[in-house]
Amino acid sequence: MKKRITGIGGIFFKVKDPAKTKDWYAQHLGLGTDDYGSTFEWRSSVNPNQKGFTQWSPMRDDTVYFKPSEKEFMINYRVENLIELVEELKAEGVTILDEIEETEYGKFVHIMDPDGHSLELWEPVDEVYDKLVIGRTKS
Repeated sequence: MKKRITGIGGIFFKVKDPAKTKDWYAQHLGLGTDDYGSTFEWRSSVNPNQKGFTQWSPMRDDTVYFKPSEKEFMINYRVENLIELVEELKAEGVTILDEIEETEYGKFVHIMDPDGHSLELWEPVDEVYDKLVIGRTKS
């Protein structure tokens, strides 16, 4: 079977005051934060020389980034071959919320799960992402 999800790319959640939340996590739990939250770096179990990243991001409680979902959180999943995967998901009747967006650090699209959660799918370009990240939490 072809891979679809290969890992968790990020956890995004709504809070009243993201700066206060980031400060609290930095002070009490040691997260290294920046404007976007914190990035956790890890290594691939298949190729230990290959880095991967998971983003932790508190977002304002009035964010429209999760729309049309009204849920308090959104999970970003790392995937392979996003263009092909989106075509397969469409054929399976999955709701695709937007067009694939390409950035220097990967391709993104949002889908809806059966419980009304907006999910973000990310085909990362980890080498570029690694150079852009400032706030890191290291193990």
